Amino acid sequence: MKRFCAFLTMLALLGGFALSFGLEAQAAVIIKIAGMKPEGEPETISMHKFGDYLKELSKGKYEVKVYPNSQLGKEDSYIAQTRKGIIQMCATGTQTSALHPAMAMLETPMLFNDYAHARRAMDGGPTFKLINQGFPEKSGMRTMNAFPLGFRHFYTKKPITKIEDLKGLRLRVPNIPLYIRFAKECGINGQAMPFAEVHGALDQGIIDGGDSPLADIVSKKMYEITPEITLTGHILVIHSLYINEKFYQSLPAQDRAWFDEAAKKAADYVWKEMEKIDKESSEHILKHKGHITTPSKEFHDYMVEAGKRTWDLFRETVPNCQEILDSAAALADK
Repeated sequence: MKRFCAFLTMLALLGGFALSFGLEAQAAVIIKIAGMKPEGEPETISMHKFGDYLKELSKGKYEVKVYPNSQLGKEDSYIAQTRKGIIQMCATGTQTSALHPAMAMLETPMLFNDYAHARRAMDGGPTFKLINQGFPEKSGMRTMNAFPLGFRHFYTKKPITKIEDLKGLRLRVPNIPLYIRFAKECGINGQAMPFAEVHGALDQGIIDGGDSPLADIVSKKMYEITPEITLTGHILVIHSLYINEKFYQSLPAQDRAWFDEAAKKAADYVWKEMEKIDKESSEHILKHKGHITTPSKEFHDYMVEAGKRTWDLFRETVPNCQEILDSAAALADK
């Protein structure tokens, strides 16, 4: 009897070990993805949606851990971590142009008429493909998708109602040659500085305003200091999800297909939500005593010509620049 009880005990232990081993073997593979934006903004929404879709498609084989708001460091740091394979993925924008100059053309001034035009070009479209030619080989990363963070609009202390109002206006611009050149072409006195310094510079009267997507204007409460919002839509901010190329190529074919589909679904979600996000942001600004102005056609045409003059910067660094520009133009008003 004692031997029989001991045998049962041993079977139970072996069964428990087997069950434990089975559960361990089935544990989800964790995919780490880093970004710079806080929760609730389009970039972070896209990362979370990618995780949800990937988990669903893979039936729990993969689980995505999102690190928003620069938790894993600034953009250059987490891009480097992705390239080295320390983390598998990241989200960013034209910062990748340091590795492949054509990536700067994701934010070509005055290139797109509206979100529909941009989506035809960038959501797996010909412009997106042309921009990304050779990128994996140069960077060690693959661009999984492209999605909007919103069109940039001016926020200022005083209204901008005519072209003359721009001349000499002191506006903060990112310290990026393209943005500095665009401000100059508009007649703006561009002041390059980190976004973190904008509030202080406004309080001290060093600058008169800046430009950002509506969602950023709301999240940073820019309308409290600069209540005049002018809907110029001069640059569409586009970000992407990137994946370490070696890791991507190491995946089984079916798994790569899951990653591809999850990335596409995540981008689709943001493209569909963007106009709603802009509408809600506009309503928030107006509710909090901000003012929104739509420029005249003359003003818009002036901005278009200023934007086109900046395209010379791309012609100097991007061999297929004209092909990229032509591909976007061919998709307008369809």
